[in-house]
Amino acid sequence: MDKLVIVGGYPLHGEVTVSGAKNAALPIICAALLAETPLKLSSVPALRDVSTTYQLLKHMGVQIDADAEGNVALDAGEITSHEAPYEMVKTMRASILVLGPLLARFGHARVSLPGGCAIGSRPVDLHIKGLKAMGAEIHIEHGYIEASAAHLPNRRLQGARIFMDLVTVTGTENLMMAATLAEGTTVLENAAREPEVVDMAECLIKMGARIEGAGTDVITVHGVERLQGTRHQIVCDRIEAGTYMVAAAMTAGRVKLHNARADLLDAVIEKLREAGAMVEHDDNSITVTGVGKLKSVNIRTAPHPAFPTDMQAQFMALNTIAEGTGRVIETIFENRFMHVQEMQRLGANIEVEGNTAVVRGVEYLDGATVMATDLRASASLVLAGLVARGETTIERIYHLDRGYERLEEKLTALGAHVRRLH
Repeated sequence: MDKLVIVGGYPLHGEVTVSGAKNAALPIICAALLAETPLKLSSVPALRDVSTTYQLLKHMGVQIDADAEGNVALDAGEITSHEAPYEMVKTMRASILVLGPLLARFGHARVSLPGGCAIGSRPVDLHIKGLKAMGAEIHIEHGYIEASAAHLPNRRLQGARIFMDLVTVTGTENLMMAATLAEGTTVLENAAREPEVVDMAECLIKMGARIEGAGTDVITVHGVERLQGTRHQIVCDRIEAGTYMVAAAMTAGRVKLHNARADLLDAVIEKLREAGAMVEHDDNSITVTGVGKLKSVNIRTAPHPAFPTDMQAQFMALNTIAEGTGRVIETIFENRFMHVQEMQRLGANIEVEGNTAVVRGVEYLDGATVMATDLRASASLVLAGLVARGETTIERIYHLDRGYERLEEKLTALGAHVRRLH
């Protein structure tokens, strides 16, 4: 199992290109199931979750042609299976995103209940409730979701008004995809507003879908009879960008990020400036300069456009070496403080009280061996290692490979001392 070894104390300087967003790529790859002709994507990140999704779609009969530059063509013209088996779904919760497209286009789907990161319960009941509202018959048997539209006119889902009790990104995406081929109009209320949802809506519209309101909490989808392939570039990964921005601030360096959109990172930029970093940007790049000792900041996660839960752990790392005390309140996932114990091994002063972590800045962190527990926790340990005295070894970094493309290469190019041990 791979490890990362980091020697801390080196400021990051230079330029880095931000990859396409995993959280946009995965649902858009699944959207290829809706189309009768090939969907051609660019800026697709080379990540483990992406390759897992490819394998899942290949199992269903999708023809996939991908190159090393992030370009991929997906042809779902001839599907041979409507099943997503447990062996392929257990490692990645995003696999549930094949449910809506399969049901909408073919009238039947059999999808294993998903697995993924252990950061809290992310139930699929909202997906199921929404599809039932569109007329689907759904049963859960032997760990599988069995969904059918065979009893409906022309085997097509029916438009419906769906209110989601909780804001759910994958739920919004699944139901939006299902609604594109439904008969009539579907209104999704309390919909997720994340940029990745908007990116998928833009792709679906290019494919022939009729969608209004993406980026707001009410999305209206007017069903059409069929969708066709198109060309689409995946939006930049705002979480990867945010991680490198925090790294520049923490190491008192200066990093320019290309393919980075400041309009997707308002909450992160505001908190970095509050912490004392300088942030400049234009239409497609962001430059962060760390200036002297950082100040602790208070963080409260909430659905977009508020502060993203996927940046919580990175800012906790920042607070560990900042002046003063910062409170980090996590409102999205109940188990998302699993990095705290590992940071404490590096000398961080953190106390957890329910969904709140109180972080008191210390003069320095000391390198140690730590263990990654989930994707963003892994990133926070990398950030801590970049500023810790001596050597930090991070074990179980397969989590990192699920969400950060060529992380050690990009950090090394910026002057960090990072190496991977196989």
